[in-house]
Amino acid sequence: MNVHEIMEHKVQWCRPDTNLAEAVALMWQHDCGILPVIDGNGTVYGTITDRDICIAAGTRNMPASQIKVDDVMSHHVVSCEEGDDVETALNTMRVQRVRRLPVTNASGQLSGIISITDVIRHASDSRRPGKTGIPIAAALKALQDISTREPHEVPPESRALEEMLQGAGVRTGDFDFEE
Repeated sequence: MNVHEIMEHKVQWCRPDTNLAEAVALMWQHDCGILPVIDGNGTVYGTITDRDICIAAGTRNMPASQIKVDDVMSHHVVSCEEGDDVETALNTMRVQRVRRLPVTNASGQLSGIISITDVIRHASDSRRPGKTGIPIAAALKALQDISTREPHEVPPESRALEEMLQGAGVRTGDFDFEE
């Protein structure tokens, strides 16, 4: 089974110059927690999550309408291609500890998004006759790995946030940067 078969094809996105108020409105209207950020060519430039927005809004003394997505988004893009095997995408999620991956076409342009929920929805018990696809045990193990942090491990995006806050003069010693 490949990613194209189970991904969400109607994906919402934004641009780097979108403000956080507009990004929140898109997330609310389309019931999603992540927006791929695309450049003028439709190439995935980064991602922004509802968590990124909440932290930015809570740590800056300015309205969300004055904060640009580019200022708070993750520039580290973890994605997959629509022709990739779902198990490959699942392994990427597991290793990178992300729940959602932007999906690109052969030209590198955004074509969808795949989530751990999509994978679990299409998982099957491979022990049952006639069942094929992603083994449910593999999907659940990936979910467990995504959700489990090693002691004292801080994800790269949290380290970047901590550095940004310290650069702005915010004392970060009282914050827990682990999810």
